[in-house]
Amino acid sequence: MMTNLFSVFDPSSSIFNLSLNWMSTFIGILLIPSFYWFMPSRHHILWNNVLLTLHKEFKTLLGPAGHNGSTFIFVSLFSMILFNNFLGLFPYIFTSTSHLTLTLTLALPLWLSFMVYGWINHTQHMFAHLVPQGTPAVLMPFMVCIETISNVIRPGTLAVRLAANMIAGHLLLTLLGNTGPSLSYLIISLLLIGQIALLVLESAVAIIQSYVFAVLSTLYSSEVN
Repeated sequence: MMTNLFSVFDPSSSIFNLSLNWMSTFIGILLIPSFYWFMPSRHHILWNNVLLTLHKEFKTLLGPAGHNGSTFIFVSLFSMILFNNFLGLFPYIFTSTSHLTLTLTLALPLWLSFMVYGWINHTQHMFAHLVPQGTPAVLMPFMVCIETISNVIRPGTLAVRLAANMIAGHLLLTLLGNTGPSLSYLIISLLLIGQIALLVLESAVAIIQSYVFAVLSTLYSSEVN
């Protein structure tokens, strides 16, 4: 039963379909620029306002480093994750953000680049960051170990948080869908209402998780500047 349940997250076994599944991750890169060829609509204006708001927020979080255009990296990261989260809510479409293969591919290079840049250009600041201000001398060795571990696991927590939240909602939708055929009409109607409510909740989770991923990446970047 568990194998059948989690099989909804497996890509197709054939090499051709497997390639198409992962290529769906980058469909947004081809579709989103086409929006700017048409007359601005309400959805277009709303999306531009969202991106502008995120740009201002990330610029505030990054401080002086946000004035050189680095906020666009995190805005693009938010857009890509949000698109793939919503794409996975449609039936029979591969959910790439539920796989650590994608989420860790996004988180690990970002974290490595922040660490390499920080230790090369701001070595003293990085060492000082390992010991919080006001720490007693007796606890300093322990705080260094704790801060080092918490720093090293950051890409893993970013990747697992996004993948786990996407998996959890899809599993609930799959469980509710599999129990439908064996129930009465009245319970099926209630189950359908529950699935619609859960789908709305999953839409909110898709937005929140993409925002959390982008904001945490921005905060990790601001710590090395």
